[in-house]
Amino acid sequence: MDSHKKEIIKATVPALEQHGTTITKVFYQTMFKKHPELLDMFNQTNQKVGDQPKALAFTVLQAARHIDNLEAIVPAVIGIAHKHRALNVLPEHYPIVGENLLIGIKEVLGDAATPEIMDAWEEYYGEIAQIFIDVENGMYQNADWDGFVPFEVVKKDHLSDDIVRYTVKNDTVEYDLRAGQYITVKVDPTDYPNEALRHYSICSINTDEGLQFAVKKEGAGETSGVVSHYMHDGVKVGDTLELSAPAGDFLLNHEEDKFLFIAGGVGATPVMAMIEEAIAADKDSKFIYSVQNAGMHPFKDEMKAFGEEIDVKIKYSDTEGYLTHEDFEGLTDRSVYICGSMHFMNAMIKVLSEVGFKEENIHFEPFGPKMSVIGETVAASN
Repeated sequence: MDSHKKEIIKATVPALEQHGTTITKVFYQTMFKKHPELLDMFNQTNQKVGDQPKALAFTVLQAARHIDNLEAIVPAVIGIAHKHRALNVLPEHYPIVGENLLIGIKEVLGDAATPEIMDAWEEYYGEIAQIFIDVENGMYQNADWDGFVPFEVVKKDHLSDDIVRYTVKNDTVEYDLRAGQYITVKVDPTDYPNEALRHYSICSINTDEGLQFAVKKEGAGETSGVVSHYMHDGVKVGDTLELSAPAGDFLLNHEEDKFLFIAGGVGATPVMAMIEEAIAADKDSKFIYSVQNAGMHPFKDEMKAFGEEIDVKIKYSDTEGYLTHEDFEGLTDRSVYICGSMHFMNAMIKVLSEVGFKEENIHFEPFGPKMSVIGETVAASN
């Protein structure tokens, strides 16, 4: 891009800061109206509560802020690209997104979105889209299998009041799991107009009985999770689920020697596999887990077994309160791996920063659009 157009893009940053989420809400509404087939790929609950528009708005904002140094957003690009590969997002989808994103910018900014601004953003979007396409092409080539393949449900274990672990098998495919990865399930829920795709974290690196992942039954009423309720109530042992290959960049860095694992609620799911991997590698590890109460506490037996190998602290928020600064004092020399809800993630990252953990040593995976967590963290620090 020439320098003049770059300056135009940078000049739009204040407008994106003010109107970004409104722009992306218009974008999604317009795109889904024109291309209802894409509803399959998006979590409609995240649309309703606003997490997905917020995440996209911050991604677009970061792209504008870093137009002179796109390397700064490479980690975010890689994380999003993993999700895209898992959902089977293809190059032909990008022009659709670009067209409707530009419509959102024009509709919200009105006369302020001059032809010169729109032309600059059209060219810049094309450059960003090509970066994603190139990154995702490599991920498709390296995936353990292509597209979605059938797995049989061989076990269904109720781990807590609202969490179920599924063990699934397909003896015709080979895979090489890494702790922290997730699989993507494609289902056709009863009384739902579309197929639906959801990411679920792998909860063990032990695949002797099959691939294991856990699902929390999310929400109620208008914000109830379509797929999670269907999985809990409609999927039974012997049924078939379609899965795409493991994906994700929330992985242990084995060059680090001392780990602190932090999880809240169902956020324990990927962390369980990571602790298995850390123990197998003889890493100095500690685990701090927050959950509402004993009835909501999954993986009780596994955590008890971990306690024989590493230091494990479990805190029930109903009776002992939430995690605070005191829970992390004296641990700032450790690399942190943290997972939980969006609210939990935002609170914990703030606390860890205030205690003195270095930003580069905090690795996280929220159960929701990651960029909305990054966005709120950045906003809180400004």
